[in-house]
Amino acid sequence: MAKKSRSRLCILSRKRSLYSTSRLVEAAEAAGAHPIVMDTLRCTMVVGAGRSKLLYRGAEVKDLSVVIPRIGASITSYGMAVVNHLDSMGIPVANRAHAIARSRDKVRCLQLLTAGGIAVPRTVMAHGETSLKRLVAEVGGLPCIIKLLRGTQGVGVMIANTLTEAETIVHTFTELGQDVCLQEFIAESKGRDVRALVVGEKVVGAMRRTAKKGEFRSNIHRGGEGKPIRLGADFSEVAVKAARIIGLEICGVDLLESNQGPMVMELNSSPGFEGLEKATRKDIAGAMIEHALELARRARPDPTAAGK
Repeated sequence: MAKKSRSRLCILSRKRSLYSTSRLVEAAEAAGAHPIVMDTLRCTMVVGAGRSKLLYRGAEVKDLSVVIPRIGASITSYGMAVVNHLDSMGIPVANRAHAIARSRDKVRCLQLLTAGGIAVPRTVMAHGETSLKRLVAEVGGLPCIIKLLRGTQGVGVMIANTLTEAETIVHTFTELGQDVCLQEFIAESKGRDVRALVVGEKVVGAMRRTAKKGEFRSNIHRGGEGKPIRLGADFSEVAVKAARIIGLEICGVDLLESNQGPMVMELNSSPGFEGLEKATRKDIAGAMIEHALELARRARPDPTAAGK
């Protein structure tokens, strides 16, 4: 009997040593797959001559079963091009490029979520001479949150308690050529949010993140503390629905516990999960690998179909 070949599972990541990447490698090996880590920026796309191909460090890459993109914000444009290229070659990708793009544009993401019936904080974006006082009023007044349109891990997120502070922050970002949006401050959730990690059609882990003293951002990278929680059905349903609307197979969904119920802040298409694994003691990497391999199985031709 011929030996069954192992699935060749590619992880697009700048560094193999990153916690999330190394855990995915470990989980892939435990699942019997052959993990291949490729630095996204060292991938070369070749189009034409009857077929497309991908080169990595100058050598052609063949027979990939599935790809898990871990595309950092700083390489979004090239990263999405690589993901699109792999997709066009017929290789299953856990998160497709258009879905990554939707999640990275905060306003577009919220537009799609709102259209899909998901509650989000009131958010405004304007350009030019629009009165900042009017924009602040549109998000419910002060204090308000001011965000870079494409910031990550809490970077580029500030709180303005006065109109002067808001004007200074917006002016500074604008002078640096950055687009910003203003967002409603949900007072009852100050310094606290919920991170739910969605894989496929379910939440595989969730934690409540609480900001350190003197900080309103609860991101683990900003010193926040994560504690495992059993997510209620209402929060789980909203998280999964949000992922489905944006089109992400694997993502982190950040939610606020508002007086009106779960409210989605944003989605992360390449969520770090070190804090979540340590808080919940769950095999988050294993769940991601299992789902990726299932995507590969679905894409694989059925050998019994030819004779039917």
